[in-house]
Amino acid sequence: MSSTMATEMVDPYWGHQVEGLDEQPLSRKVTMADNVPSRSGDVISDLKLGELLRHHWKDWVVILILLGTDVGLNVIHGFRRYVGFYNIDTLNIKFPFKGNTVPLWSVPIYAGLLPIFIFLCYFGKRRNVRDTHHAILGLLTAIFLTGVITDAIKDGVGRARPDFFFRCFPDGNPVFTTDLIQEVICTGKESDIREGYKSFPSGHTSWSFAGLGYLSFYLAGKVVIFDTRGFTWRLSLVVLPVLAAALVGVSRVDDYWHHWQDVFVGGLIGLTVAYFCYKQHFPDFSHEQAGHPFPHVDKRTSAPLAANSLPMVNGPFRGQENGGSYDLEGGL
Repeated sequence: MSSTMATEMVDPYWGHQVEGLDEQPLSRKVTMADNVPSRSGDVISDLKLGELLRHHWKDWVVILILLGTDVGLNVIHGFRRYVGFYNIDTLNIKFPFKGNTVPLWSVPIYAGLLPIFIFLCYFGKRRNVRDTHHAILGLLTAIFLTGVITDAIKDGVGRARPDFFFRCFPDGNPVFTTDLIQEVICTGKESDIREGYKSFPSGHTSWSFAGLGYLSFYLAGKVVIFDTRGFTWRLSLVVLPVLAAALVGVSRVDDYWHHWQDVFVGGLIGLTVAYFCYKQHFPDFSHEQAGHPFPHVDKRTSAPLAANSLPMVNGPFRGQENGGSYDLEGGL
């Protein structure tokens, strides 16, 4: 290692003297008490938790509204697409009715609580309130917004699940009305029948990709995935949460609760929403300051900074202050 890399350098992003990139230990902590200067007169360098909550109170109110809306969408009776004598053999809905490989109660745990636990572990290393606040705010926005979009489409489309036939007729004997359309007259449990009309898109899959996809984006910024060094282990780490979400989607098809189209669209919704929610609070992964939460900007004097307006850093060094990204290869 050259003597230049081992010496301390000034981070042009925050203006602090820090160790060279390859000398930066994982245990290094920069606390809220550090007097971090702002980059300009109208940029607020950091805020305490109470100030953050006051600054983002509208965002937290929106999350509560989204949660209430999603609950309401699960209570109301959605549209029931026609299933009858004339199409029951062509809808691909005569698969066995069985339980879930991934139970519903586990989805909030791995898609919500697990990412939050990882955010808090990172907070234990860096002691940065703003990074943790933004990460949790973005995650919850992604999860509940995805839930509203998914359940609204479910109620509006009313597609029958692959196991609908045996939800409707547990004894396997179909019964139809005697009118011209000859629609099914279900003899099964009403709760099972209602769920039987909510195939498109897959809620398990969309929530999984929203929560675990957001976690992947968060990790991508923190391990500096696109720093031109080409370390494959970083990409593997980032892909793991998305792979887990994909396996959840596969289980929904294997359990005959969803058609493959339901899973594909559900994953697309969740991952897209997660990406845009992440970009609300963090720069793009290819940016020199990837992993740093955006600084606050005084709305009375300046417009918020765009990701591409952040100053670039020459050479391989990345700023480590204020909840920024780790270069893990130096510490591991």
